[in-house]
Amino acid sequence: MKLRFAPSPTGYIHVGNCRTLLINWLFAKANRGQFLLRLDDTDYTRSEEKYETALLEDMAWLGLDFDAYEKQSNRMDRYHSVAEALKKSGRLYPCYETPEELEVKRKQKAAQGLPPLYDRSALKLTDAQKTAYELEGRKPHWRFLMNDDIIEWNDLIRGSIKFEGKHLGDPVLIREDGIPLYTLASVVDDMDMGITHILRGEDHLSNTAVQVQIWKAIGLSHDITFGHLSLLQGMGGEQLSKRLGTQSIRDIRAQGILPMAVNSLLGKIGTSDPVDIFPNLQSLVESFDISKFSKATPKFSGEALEQLNTKLIHALSFDDVKKHIQFPEMTEDFWEGVQANLTRLDDIKTWWDVCRGDVHTFSTEEDHTFIETALSLLPEGPWKENPWTTWVDVLKEKTGRKGKELFMPLRRALTGQDHGPELKTILHLMGPARARERIKQALSK
Repeated sequence: MKLRFAPSPTGYIHVGNCRTLLINWLFAKANRGQFLLRLDDTDYTRSEEKYETALLEDMAWLGLDFDAYEKQSNRMDRYHSVAEALKKSGRLYPCYETPEELEVKRKQKAAQGLPPLYDRSALKLTDAQKTAYELEGRKPHWRFLMNDDIIEWNDLIRGSIKFEGKHLGDPVLIREDGIPLYTLASVVDDMDMGITHILRGEDHLSNTAVQVQIWKAIGLSHDITFGHLSLLQGMGGEQLSKRLGTQSIRDIRAQGILPMAVNSLLGKIGTSDPVDIFPNLQSLVESFDISKFSKATPKFSGEALEQLNTKLIHALSFDDVKKHIQFPEMTEDFWEGVQANLTRLDDIKTWWDVCRGDVHTFSTEEDHTFIETALSLLPEGPWKENPWTTWVDVLKEKTGRKGKELFMPLRRALTGQDHGPELKTILHLMGPARARERIKQALSK
């Protein structure tokens, strides 16, 4: 079994195509097959090296490896060789229409209520007409001649699929500049690389039908099984786009989300299984079953991702969290103290500043006497146990304060803020010396 993920490096990978990547990877691993990463980079005008680099970084962050890595830009000679064979067999024919002329034809067909299929007028051109076009400076693009055969397959997601060749237009396989398009390059690659299963979005359904005929024309000798996944949408029904950077993995990484939160959500969304956290990829592989994927449109929720991330963080051990963050000052005691209050790993830095950083504390004039009393009643260190409850109970008794009137002045004197994490935890992580220093600072202003 051999699967592939074949993105074009024209933008940052977003959660939609990341889901396709993950499902292919899980399918290969669950069946002890091979997984190939292939870069469809024949579009030289839009492909950029930075997107290739970002893809490899995102995959490494997610923990998704590959058995081989190919780039279409290195295989141009092979595509041209196949194209020449198709020309000789009569399945690839030259067309000389300009983009403007093709647009006029499309509009005319639309006005007549007809599908925008190419009318094959180029097949009627004489050699003299072709020569005349070329003398004008026109260079041909090349179309694949579809036949009327029935094209059908049993789709892993959608069941029985059937197309009639006569209802599919002749696709352009070679541009005017001689560059082969995705439709040809992908077909040649899948054949040469022995791809056995292709899992991709439902927007490729008609494209798959076209490619089936191209495979037959170039001599595919093995069977390929297809599965067309429903496209992931945003909660408002919007399409996801890597060009727009919609929920890119790059941005998700920067937000402090854990990779297994992403894998857990994208590996189960759109299936009959409940979405829950998986501690590692192996456990996700063991639960994978392609038959559980539905034809219904799955919706991506940033809130659901946040919830999974929070749940995952709360389950992490100190040794686990050290693998995900570069924060040498953090101790196991500190991690255990703040863990339950984190929603993202980046929150650790905020907690560190509050508890052990250099912050400016203050006290209002009306709270000055109360804070002086609080300082005098703060137990001396070292603390064998967290003194918070005892300290606050005595303060209540001595001052008669309670609720916000008691806690807000203490928060300002200890953290310099009007809101934040639980004061009991903050006091414990500060320790006696820093807590006393913070309160004295608040009283000095």
